[in-house]
Amino acid sequence: MTSPERRALARPPQSPEVPVVEMVSETRRDEARSVMALVAALKQRGVPIRDIAVVARDLDTYEEPLSRAAVRQGITPVFWTQLRVTRTRPYALVESVCDAVGDDEVDKRTLLRPLEHRWTPSDIDEVDWPIEPQTIQRAKSSLPEGALSLDEWIELVEGSDDVDYRIGRFVRWLADTPEPHPDQVESVLSDVVEAYAEHGLPETEAADSPALMKTETEARAIIRIRTLVEQLPHKFADRLDEGSLDQSWNAVAELANVIATQRPGRREHSNARAVDVLEANDIWALDIPYVLAVGLTANEWPSETASPIQPEFQEAVLRGDGEASKLAPDASWTDGRDRDHLADTLRAAAHGVVVTRHVETISGDRVHPSPFLESLDVKAVPETELQRLRSTDRALPAEVRRMLADETVEETDD
Repeated sequence: MTSPERRALARPPQSPEVPVVEMVSETRRDEARSVMALVAALKQRGVPIRDIAVVARDLDTYEEPLSRAAVRQGITPVFWTQLRVTRTRPYALVESVCDAVGDDEVDKRTLLRPLEHRWTPSDIDEVDWPIEPQTIQRAKSSLPEGALSLDEWIELVEGSDDVDYRIGRFVRWLADTPEPHPDQVESVLSDVVEAYAEHGLPETEAADSPALMKTETEARAIIRIRTLVEQLPHKFADRLDEGSLDQSWNAVAELANVIATQRPGRREHSNARAVDVLEANDIWALDIPYVLAVGLTANEWPSETASPIQPEFQEAVLRGDGEASKLAPDASWTDGRDRDHLADTLRAAAHGVVVTRHVETISGDRVHPSPFLESLDVKAVPETELQRLRSTDRALPAEVRRMLADETVEETDD
């Protein structure tokens, strides 16, 4: 690596050719309110919702406040985040079913875990499924410790007055589950997933917030798991032929995890009436008229990274001093990756960029601006104009009005 290449790792981002406006709010929630108020005001001004994108370096800390702010403004957001499908209830249901039938003997916790994840028969007409959590807990308390075969569990469950009859039906279903031949895997697990989509997902929706974030996540997970279940038989057959897996439901669960943790394309759904909310590493090569970049603070953009390598040694390698010139620096030692993502964000804007940040945490600690802002030519929005934007007037700040591609666009409520 040459010295210019090393110095490039720490080069500040360049200001784009389009206008850059800065909006500074008190807290993260205020910042989110300002952002979604601006989206609503632009839409009211006649800007198509698909011509606006909100971008964050990391959506983990912004998804919830942006979602709440969007609901208040009557805006539908679509969050283009990597779906961590293995952390969702539908996936946990599939995995727990495999665990429950994977061994000759199981304990009561493994036995009942699919019910805790809302297992439901695929051929029911009754409305008393999924089983209530308190009913499952009562059964768990009354059943003995230790691992037993499914036939032994059937005898215990059906002979107990403290265990609901539906749990007996479930245990019999487990006992009747066929051996995991590749042609049986899709049939068994597909029934599990479809029953959850019909009976389990409505339970999530009924208990969800108005933003329906958990419901949307589970709906996306169901779509992903349907694809996973379709892929499993073929991949399982290949692994059996190779001799790399044994023919067991535990092996099916292991393979499902391998497939589920692969990184798919992030754009798993689309909504022409929704505003896109993306992470910065997804905006490369996009062309969007108006980009709203959130979280331009010192501890979020760039992010803080921990390294076991001493700072003095990192600096020597970055400078390329002496023998250190033979070593390649790790990109995480600099803010190069975050800087590149911000540069991509700025380049994506065809007509204008609005950068936002907050100055205070919930506990009242001071939050400093991102050092990247120092190299940008930004026009600040006065506090009085920011207050008018967040009011029922939704008045666009003057600097934002100037960046609009067409000042004669008629106002609309569509």
